[in-house]
Amino acid sequence: MKGEPALLLSEKVRARLKRPLGQLFSNIGSAIEYLRKLKPHRLITIGDIVGAGFIAAGVKPDVVVVDFFVMRTPAPPSIRVLIDSFEASVIHVKNPAGTLTSEMRNSLAEAKPPVKIIVEGEEDLATIPAVISAPLGSAVVYGQPAEGIVLIEVTEAKRKEFMDIIKDLTFAAGSPLPSGGDESRRIVSETLPPKAYR
Repeated sequence: MKGEPALLLSEKVRARLKRPLGQLFSNIGSAIEYLRKLKPHRLITIGDIVGAGFIAAGVKPDVVVVDFFVMRTPAPPSIRVLIDSFEASVIHVKNPAGTLTSEMRNSLAEAKPPVKIIVEGEEDLATIPAVISAPLGSAVVYGQPAEGIVLIEVTEAKRKEFMDIIKDLTFAAGSPLPSGGDESRRIVSETLPPKAYR
């Protein structure tokens, strides 16, 4: 929705994101092996390396979120070719580094698989709204720098954990609001599409 505030990465959330927020796998192969047993309701990949790795292995995600950058450098041509080869509808969104825009949040909440969400900016924080808005029983997969692949199984408990994370982001629109207070919690809950609570 237009007019919704952009959310900015806070130091509290930055520290939290340095730790894996789900099950850590050393490589994509082991994550895929686990997923084949899990059989998630929906598979969402965040990041170019992860998305391309799944596509290369013949595992088609329902939602792929990419920005065509890897560690803030342009993605290699081989990665772009794999992502381009994935047949899906395409949504373009703007999402600056360290930010969650309403475009990003709503594109994930309203995604109709299969879909590629191509981000102008960075997709690093997309995991947060992806977990909140995905149907229960889904899996969200992202890369943890220098550690491996993180797989998050979407449960009611995990969704609540990520709602707590998003409430600790700060606001970019209008006057600064206190992060984590009652007012910021109210605005965040109104910002997310109603589907996030289903």
